[in-house]
Amino acid sequence: MKIRARRNIRLVLSYDGTDFGGWQRQENARSVQGELEAALEKVHGHRVPTIGAGRTDAGVHAMGQVANFYTDIERMEAMRFVPALNRLLPRDLRVLGASEADFDFHSRYDARMRRYRYFVLCVLAPDPVRLRYAHHVRRRPDIVSLNAMAGAILGETDFTTFSSARDASANRSRYVHESSFRWEGDLLVYEVAANAFLWRMVRSLTGSMLHYEADAARERGSPAAAARRMSEAIAGRDRSLAGPTAPARGLFLWNVEYYARPTRPGRGAYWAEPRASDEPVGGADDEVE
Repeated sequence: MKIRARRNIRLVLSYDGTDFGGWQRQENARSVQGELEAALEKVHGHRVPTIGAGRTDAGVHAMGQVANFYTDIERMEAMRFVPALNRLLPRDLRVLGASEADFDFHSRYDARMRRYRYFVLCVLAPDPVRLRYAHHVRRRPDIVSLNAMAGAILGETDFTTFSSARDASANRSRYVHESSFRWEGDLLVYEVAANAFLWRMVRSLTGSMLHYEADAARERGSPAAAARRMSEAIAGRDRSLAGPTAPARGLFLWNVEYYARPTRPGRGAYWAEPRASDEPVGGADDEVE
């Protein structure tokens, strides 16, 4: 069966990542992309590949993941994909919005900034419901020390120390636009936004800063001392200098911001040509957290 895409649809997705093996389709695990494409196939009657802004890792949640797909359905308003897909999707994956996108729009390549939030529940006896979506520590960390460390990664930084040995990225530098901690009641929230992230980078940063702060508290060190340790860890470019990686359950892909226009005109030309509905699609998205 030959199909020709007529439109590019942009989706905003939210999901509870607890029972997913991650965003990317997988043979041996349930995935967000797999569930979404299964629903799209039922709507279209043929396979419809999707492109995601980033591959969230197993157990990581999303409030504002962005994906796009090319459709040969011409007379269906974009917003009608919301109820059509939600009727077919499992309860832990929802489409929050759908809109017409420029034919050359690409969810991954056109992203200007991705924002993550990490939640830490700082109480002695946490309730099990909130524990599903937050890391737990039994004390209130010093937020002044944490923000001194968070500020050390602003701008262009080599994150080799906070990268995974399994990350295949040749370039470990990323540009961080925002990095700060704040209190929301008994929840400590770390918010970080960057052009892109290495695999498990946010979880490594969060776990390391909590670890460094705890060490400083035991030694009665100052926020300046904590910031120096963070700077030394960054400069060392050595994974052994990082602290424990924070668990996936506290991490949310919060939103994705885009450039005003597609970064490469003509990118959608591939989809305008007739092609087999089961033809493999290249260009896997490698933005991972």
